[in-house]
Amino acid sequence: MDRRDFLAAAAAPLLLGVAPALARSTGGTPLALVTADLESSVLAVDVATGRVLRRLRTPADPRSIESIGVIGALVAHTAGGRMTLIDADLRVRPIAGEFGAPRYTAVGPDRRLAYVTDSAREEVAVVDVRGRRVVGRVRVGGPCRHLGIDRAGTRLWVALGSKANAIAVLSLAEARRPRLVGTIRPPFLAHDVGFTPGGRRVWVTSGDRGRIAIYEALTGKLVRTLAGDAPPQHVTFMGDSAFVTSGDDAVLRVHALDGRLLRSAPVPAGSYNIQGSDDDERARRWILTPSLSAGTLSIFSSRGAALGEFRVAQSSHDACFIVGT
Repeated sequence: MDRRDFLAAAAAPLLLGVAPALARSTGGTPLALVTADLESSVLAVDVATGRVLRRLRTPADPRSIESIGVIGALVAHTAGGRMTLIDADLRVRPIAGEFGAPRYTAVGPDRRLAYVTDSAREEVAVVDVRGRRVVGRVRVGGPCRHLGIDRAGTRLWVALGSKANAIAVLSLAEARRPRLVGTIRPPFLAHDVGFTPGGRRVWVTSGDRGRIAIYEALTGKLVRTLAGDAPPQHVTFMGDSAFVTSGDDAVLRVHALDGRLLRSAPVPAGSYNIQGSDDDERARRWILTPSLSAGTLSIFSSRGAALGEFRVAQSSHDACFIVGT
């Protein structure tokens, strides 16, 4: 039994006690949707056991995936210039509209609209989720990648590259017609961006050094910088904590929202992207980080405790949480 199998076996009893209770309270099964980048698939994984319940065939190169609550999840297929929606019944549906190289998605608070970075076209595309079509676009002046949206759905920050010297700030006052209203110049080359749960501040991680910057969301003022791990780092939030991964240093760090380091945990090398569970109050207890190198899915509690590590694919770039029927 190798280390991954040992950890999966050890963690299963912990999850088996938690996940059925979550399933009962939500009326469904807690699932992770995990990209299998090299296999043209998205995997529906039971977070209680790490078992792959269903393999969903998709267009090639499913690179990022973002939950849209009970509606399902949006998948960006970067190399093929396509977007798909995985609906609540785990069917793969196409999104109508042209894309060059779609990268990452941020979903509006009412889940009617989603914003997709298209690095090839240097645009953010606006997707009508239920209509499954592009309904708007805005030029942002660079090969945009990671992005973050505030909880009120009024602002969008977009990193203009994987090592970005600028972050575009967009107003969503007219949700279907985003407007570029400013530019942030970070103290390093930026990679990931994320709004804190209250929307007061924005964390910006680095693509070129071990630093993290925290900004005032309203003014764009730099509040402080923190020591970080090897770039690129990625960030997500849950409750009063920030979760930051370094895939190269194989570590997850949990911070208070003021930047204080609370705890650390090892993750498999290549665990770059990280996502929290859906913000539905019934299911906000999970942190997921897949590994591009090892094809594992690691699961953590909302306090940063390791719950399981499962080998699910040859390589996995991204994962999100849904509650299946």
